[in-house]
Formats: sequence, structure tokens, C-alpha cells
Amino acid sequence: MTDILNILKKGVIENLVQKNKRLDDRGFDEYRPITLEKNVLDAADGSALVHMGKTKVLAAVKFDTGTPFPDRPEEGILSMSAEFLPAASPGFEPGPPGKDAIELARVVDRGIRAANIIDLNSFFIEEGKVLAMFVDIYVLDHHGNLIDASALAAMGAILSAKIPKIEDGSLVWGEYDRKLDVKGVVTTTTFYKIKDKILIDPNLDEETGASARLSVSMLSGPRLEDQEYHLCALQKGLSVLSVQQR
Repeated sequence: MTDILNILKKGVIENLVQKNKRLDDRGFDEYRPITLEKNVLDAADGSALVHMGKTKVLAAVKFDTGTPFPDRPEEGILSMSAEFLPAASPGFEPGPPGKDAIELARVVDRGIRAANIIDLNSFFIEEGKVLAMFVDIYVLDHHGNLIDASALAAMGAILSAKIPKIEDGSLVWGEYDRKLDVKGVVTTTTFYKIKDKILIDPNLDEETGASARLSVSMLSGPRLEDQEYHLCALQKGLSVLSVQQR
């Protein structure tokens, strides 16, 4: 029954976009209403909650100490993960992250890492010990366009992050030394192809009609000297993150 409904939805979406229309009457280049709230978690070193229409994503930053990679002995660690909470969608199941969650984390990580907005060398503590920065993404409500919502939440959490105080090579929990120095802001826009039309920010029903996507990450900020925006990363997807396709 679900497959039949998805086929019917796809046909309706394709017919609409061929007429240059969307289900909610938005333009093809128009996002749903977006809100971003920072510092929503007291237990995290940085956090942000994003609403993009009915899609809701939470991101949290946590610092710890770690062992640097052998080929980068003075460079800190940046790790990104994503979790699809079962309450976010009937199609999400408990257990370890699936391929969609892994892909989501990698796309968000690629845009932020390629922008070099965080000086990982500043995470050096002492020989054999560096700061490790973990950015965890939690999908709370899935109603389409998880990539852009997750990228925005992750960026908001990073901008709000504070580095814990360090004494004798160990972190002092609950005490902070300084705000994380961030050299710019990365935003990600994902373009979806439905038939021969391109649109942004599809809701969950519109994602059923998409055949491909392209996520574009851009860097902006006052520290850029030569131009206002830098292209950081491109990620093509042949299938979209859609609960109907799980």
C-alpha cells in the first residue's frame, strides 16, 4: 500500500512542477520559514535548534581530549555524527546509524571541514594529547530537506561553542576558557531535480518526486578578503534522504 501511495504522490508532484507550481504555493527558490535558536542545551558546550517548516533538527557540540592522528600530531580532532530518532518519523528505527544518517553527517562535515573555519592546530594540548570536538546532529522531526536543516543546526552549534578550561592536560568540566574561534559561516543549499525542474527545500512529499540532488556549501564572513563568498564543497546525490525510500 505504501508503494502505491508513493507512486501516486510522485505523479502529483511531477504534474505540479511541470506547471511551475508547488504543493504549498512557494516559489522554486523559496525556503519554508526558518528559525534558529542557539544555546538550547545546558549540558553541551554549544548547541542549536533549527526549525525549517515542520522539519526540526538539534545539533550539539561537546569537547573532550583525544590522541591525535599519527600523521598530524599537533592537530585536533573534528568528528561529526547524525542520528535519526525513531520519534522523528515512522520510518526511523532504533539502532546504530544507517546509511542515510552516515551520509547526512558526511555531507554536513564536508562543507564545514572544507571551509577551514576552525583552526584544529589550536586544539593542541601537549605531545600526544589534543582537543577532540564532537558535533552530534539529532533529527527530531523529518518533514523534508534534512541536509540544509542539519547543516544550519551544526553551524549554529559551532558558533555558540565554548572551549572548556584545561588544567594539567585535563578538561575542567563546567568551566570555560574561551569561545571557539570561528573564521566564517558555512551555509548549505541543496537543489533537487524533479523531472526537468530544479527547486530548493522540498517538503517530505516533494522529495518522493526527486530524481537527484546537489548540495552546495558556501563560506561567508568578514574575514574573507578577496570576495564575499567562497565555494567550499559540492555533493551530488542520486537518491534523496526520504523516509519513503528507506
